[in-house]
Amino acid sequence: MVMRRMTNILLIIFKRVKEMRSRISTLRLIGFIEGVSFLVLLLIAMPLKYYLDLPLAVKITGWIHGVLFMLYILAVLMAIKPMKWNLLWVLIALGASLIPLGTFVLDRSLKRRESELVMAS
Repeated sequence: MVMRRMTNILLIIFKRVKEMRSRISTLRLIGFIEGVSFLVLLLIAMPLKYYLDLPLAVKITGWIHGVLFMLYILAVLMAIKPMKWNLLWVLIALGASLIPLGTFVLDRSLKRRESELVMAS
């Protein structure tokens, strides 16, 4: 009876840690892809549009980046509870997507915070 109860408790803890890690990992992955798409938009598509008169490059890349940006916002909102963020951290995470390389800088703190939370669980 005691062994079964302890097993159930361990399974619940494992499930919560796994769920927390998956939301944080999803945020980190989407943040990386969104950051890359932002750099492609700024460093490749925009010069193609203005120097080589290829506006289609910005149209396609901008559309892809826009979808990834919306996914990033959703991932930030889904990570609030597992990351135990206050409003300031939510605004920082959202603001990171507006600055070139911002999501890459944020990823370092996300990785550190993720390991802290896993060790605390």
